[in-house]
Amino acid sequence: MKRILLIAILLTTTFSYTQTNVSYEKPPVFSECESEVVTQLKSCFNFTLNTFIYNNFKVPNIVLEDSYQGNVQVLFEVNQEGEFKVIYVDAIYDALKQESKRVFEQLPKIEPATYNGNPTFVQYSITIAIPLVTPIRNKDLTTNDIQLTEKDSLNATLSNEFDKVNDELKPYENLEYSSELNVPFTHSYYARFDAEMNAIGTNSHTAAKPFVYSDVARYYDIKAEKESLAKDTDTWLEKKVFNEHLVNVQGKDYWFTVDPILDLQVGKDSEADFGSTYNNTRGIYIQAGLGKRFNLVTSVYESQGRFADYFNRYAESLKAFGPDPAIIPGRGIGKRFKEDSYDYPVAEAYLSYTPADFLNVQFGHGKNFIGDGYRSLFQSDVASPHTFLKLNTSFWKIKYTSTWMWLKDVRPEVVVDKAFLTKYMANHYLSWNVSKRLNIGLFESVLWTDFNGRGFDINYLNPIIFFRAIEFESGQGAGNAILGLSSKYKWNNKVNLYGQFILDEFSLSDVKAGEKSWKNKFGFQLGIKYFNAFKVDNLLLQAEYNRVRPYTYSHNTQVLNYAHFNQPMAHLWGANFRELVLIGRYNYKRWAADAKFIIGQRGFDFNTDEDNFSYGGDIYRNYNDRNADTGIEIGQGNKTNSFMTEVQASYLVNPATNLKLFANLIYRDFNPDAITASTQDSNTVWFSIGVRTDLFNWYKDF
Repeated sequence: MKRILLIAILLTTTFSYTQTNVSYEKPPVFSECESEVVTQLKSCFNFTLNTFIYNNFKVPNIVLEDSYQGNVQVLFEVNQEGEFKVIYVDAIYDALKQESKRVFEQLPKIEPATYNGNPTFVQYSITIAIPLVTPIRNKDLTTNDIQLTEKDSLNATLSNEFDKVNDELKPYENLEYSSELNVPFTHSYYARFDAEMNAIGTNSHTAAKPFVYSDVARYYDIKAEKESLAKDTDTWLEKKVFNEHLVNVQGKDYWFTVDPILDLQVGKDSEADFGSTYNNTRGIYIQAGLGKRFNLVTSVYESQGRFADYFNRYAESLKAFGPDPAIIPGRGIGKRFKEDSYDYPVAEAYLSYTPADFLNVQFGHGKNFIGDGYRSLFQSDVASPHTFLKLNTSFWKIKYTSTWMWLKDVRPEVVVDKAFLTKYMANHYLSWNVSKRLNIGLFESVLWTDFNGRGFDINYLNPIIFFRAIEFESGQGAGNAILGLSSKYKWNNKVNLYGQFILDEFSLSDVKAGEKSWKNKFGFQLGIKYFNAFKVDNLLLQAEYNRVRPYTYSHNTQVLNYAHFNQPMAHLWGANFRELVLIGRYNYKRWAADAKFIIGQRGFDFNTDEDNFSYGGDIYRNYNDRNADTGIEIGQGNKTNSFMTEVQASYLVNPATNLKLFANLIYRDFNPDAITASTQDSNTVWFSIGVRTDLFNWYKDF
């Protein structure tokens, strides 16, 4: 973390200078130039340096014998103490290089350059002509003229390249809001422009998330929204705290921003036997654009935390192979910190390249989401970050998303030589706007491992092939394929209906038999959104029902489960559940309020000596360990009813960085039929307050 802070300080220091047109108030001064007026100091410096080189430079014999004519290039620095330091010498003869260094070592210590009255270093390049030529002073040069060319002299020049870069700098124009960067995906922020992107007649595609800014810009002006929230401020500090990025630099064909990341919160859990909950996250967030089509983002988090008791228990149930006690849900491995807390560093980054207007390519380490709801049965962002390659192609009324992922199975039984098992996932999602109101999506996904040295199977690299056929040709047990269908209907500009259907395995004969076979592994989602509800601007109401049958997403080859880092890649609850989600979101200028109610029923395994069957909720279990072949129902096993509500009020401190103050209240009632070592009842009230850079969804409703 010290290194992160040091980098941030250095960047802040450096870039605070480069945001203005930098010109040194006074160049370095030889003693021979002390009587010169300021406008002639640079000319005198140039002439005195050339003269010293001419009088002291001894052309090596080998150069004279070869009758060589050419140049020696020297890059040097005059530091804050006024000392000359050679950085680089370029010459055809080593002897010329050595002689150049010798001459510069003989230069006297001089008065250093100053900026705003303070000593500073400067860098110059100089060209020494061979054979040497007597220097001639040109007094027409000014202090603003870095490029000093002496006619009929040594042809010595002081480069103006550095100042040219500074001259290209311009006021930052918030270019990220029209770039190919992702809009940081949080459900609460995306609700701000959900209505505009789902208006009747728009040709938007809203399932594959996160969106890139350029896609959103066609329907909603994020830049104008951010600017409308700006506070009237007078000082640099106020601007950086309330309105702007800490560092923002824009040049001729590039831009970048640098910001700190914070998630500092403290709270109280009514069930816990420890004093308080807390989270202490610090980090750095950098985004940049190079040219018109290349963008990048990188973020580094260093965190320590202790959470509500139910959260801690779940984190420790996800424990990976090795000494570390937990996996923090959605983040990564948590090392032990003090006696009852966790230390969990996280790094995320991606490159975004748009070679043509219809194609965007991203490669990175992070998360993706497919769906119009709060949950996704296709691909969600509940698991830890992972490596991915993603192609988004848009044309006509179609958007086609192909994603390839490198995942990890971290259970002790699959670890080889203390290394986690790598598994691979590829999926396709085709979104088609059938009409002004109706959208249909087709989804397919396949997951496989490095079986028999298979590695990353190049067959699945094809972005337009049908995965199910390839999986079938690769052999039984070679992969796990899943199919999905989604739809969205715009009832009017205020009401949207949406849904998903996922099919893991299906037996028509068993369906006809009506015996509730275990083979019928599928799930569905139904949802509705009501924008500007009851004529209240910026009020979004949402209701969503999710239902997934037992054994969905699991496999008889356990490593082929639909999961990563012991967390599901789709719905947070895995399988064998039904759930109703009710959500309300409201924002007014910098203020926001969110309320969420979740009522659910789940079926857990007993995991006892008397009953160690798989009841279909744990997708990491081998489904051959099932309790029965027929009579399979949702909630079978250790039936658990749960209710959870989460209410949050927040104030957006800085719109540019999504830094917010918040207060959050969670009430969770969790009631299994049987209390076991793996399933405990819980009645939790968890209150937290803090300040957070809101860049990702963090789910606490398991």
